[in-house]
Amino acid sequence: MALNTDKNLKLYYSIKEVAEMVGVAESTLRFWEKEVPAIKPKTTGNNIRQYTQADIDNIKIIYNLVKVRGFKLSAARKMLRENRGQADSNARVMEMLINVRDELKALKKHLDYLS
Repeated sequence: MALNTDKNLKLYYSIKEVAEMVGVAESTLRFWEKEVPAIKPKTTGNNIRQYTQADIDNIKIIYNLVKVRGFKLSAARKMLRENRGQADSNARVMEMLINVRDELKALKKHLDYLS
């Protein structure tokens, strides 16, 4: 068995952590769980949700389709079911573009401060 050297890697995340990562409310995540079969967090005896990295990846794809691209949830669910590969790559590209945009905004703000 290999030793896990990445101390930041967690097996399970709470609903609060996932909501902050993705940028949605906890109630939105609960609703998406009911509507999208691909999102199935593990629940403990006290009904505490524990999300895996696979759940988070699915949530990010749903977020991209619904919040960024404007799909209805039913269309996003269908796209995730029928064309997972394309939806996944589109979500990754969109996430990278958003990160680049945020970095450019930070650079512009820094340059404006210098001048």
